[in-house]
Amino acid sequence: MTPEGRTLRLPRRGGTRIGRADLLDESLAAVLARPWRAALTTLGTVLGIATLVVTIGIAATAGNRIVGRFDQLTATAVTVVAAGTGAPQAPGEGPLIGWDAAERLARLNGTVAAVALAEAAPGTAPSVRANDIKDPSTVSARTLGVVAATVDLPAAAHGRVVAGRFFDAGNVARHDRVAVLGEEAARMLGIVRLEDSPAVFLGDEAFTVIGIVGDFRREQALAAAVIVPPTTAADRLGLTEVGRVVVDTELGAAGLVAAQAPTALNPGRTTEMRVIAPPDLQRARGAVEDDVNGMFLVLGLLCLVVGAVGIANVTLVGVMQRIGEIGLRRALGASRRHIAQQFLVESAVLGLIGGAIGAAVGVVTVVGVCVARDWTPVLDLTLVVAAPGAGVLVGLLAGAYPAWRAARLEPLEALRAT
Repeated sequence: MTPEGRTLRLPRRGGTRIGRADLLDESLAAVLARPWRAALTTLGTVLGIATLVVTIGIAATAGNRIVGRFDQLTATAVTVVAAGTGAPQAPGEGPLIGWDAAERLARLNGTVAAVALAEAAPGTAPSVRANDIKDPSTVSARTLGVVAATVDLPAAAHGRVVAGRFFDAGNVARHDRVAVLGEEAARMLGIVRLEDSPAVFLGDEAFTVIGIVGDFRREQALAAAVIVPPTTAADRLGLTEVGRVVVDTELGAAGLVAAQAPTALNPGRTTEMRVIAPPDLQRARGAVEDDVNGMFLVLGLLCLVVGAVGIANVTLVGVMQRIGEIGLRRALGASRRHIAQQFLVESAVLGLIGGAIGAAVGVVTVVGVCVARDWTPVLDLTLVVAAPGAGVLVGLLAGAYPAWRAARLEPLEALRAT
């Protein structure tokens, strides 16, 4: 009988071998003999495994959440920039991007709307006034953006006509001197009503305001701009070259449209265009997971180290407390290997229990956080299944030195020490 009241099993076959079942039974009995100490010993492993499971689970969930909440406007926006705008054209060479860009891009699968834009270069935009009175004592002129755009601008820029209407193909074909103000531009110019057909002066040219657009969810700079038809802009303001094309695509079609847009716009000069496409969703998910993992993985490893140190300390103390038992086993025929196996199995059992409980705690924590935040939990089942194995590995590593110390004890010295 041991000091804990356990019955010792003698080595089988003349002391040459102990059965695996006997070894496991003895290890479990030794662990359960001091349940509170065993619980405290496994606590570090539980925290370490739970932290790793929570880290990986929250990282995967956060990555999935980021992708799920990825701004649909950004994910469906493709911009083609004419890199050579303003450069002199070769004889007989047309513009890099024509004003028929919207019609060309409409042929591509996945295109919802497109708008071609020509903007006055910084420092060359005409002054904008709400009347023709030039009073040197007051500031009557504003420096606002002046943009020539095709008729699909509200759809492509996800804007809304808040007053009046946007110009149509008829206004473009007739070269009408009409303008649409961005909501911020209208406020700065003091134009809030369109019943009297107010006019704005771009330089010395008068344009009738027929509409006000606002609530731009894309291309917000247009809220402080004066928007005119492309034909009128070419006639009156010298805006002839399309600087960029903004395309609104179906969700998931942005990559295809981005690849095909330069060829659709000008197949012979695709290298002169720069395409701005939304980032890859999988790459965004991976970046989020990497960031979260980098922050918390070290914490999980530290908890595992603490757990391993705890198991090693408690096992070593157990060796000192069980010197008499070790001497008795050796005297009855147990070899050094038998003693080492005994303590290694006890450490592995503690690690297994800690790994299993830690995996369960980690899963419950991830699910609880996701339920509280109304998220969809994403768990790596491979990690959950492997967690008890990781606990066993930690236990074996932690119990290696105490097992070696126990195996080194001589029977006579051990019995004399008791």
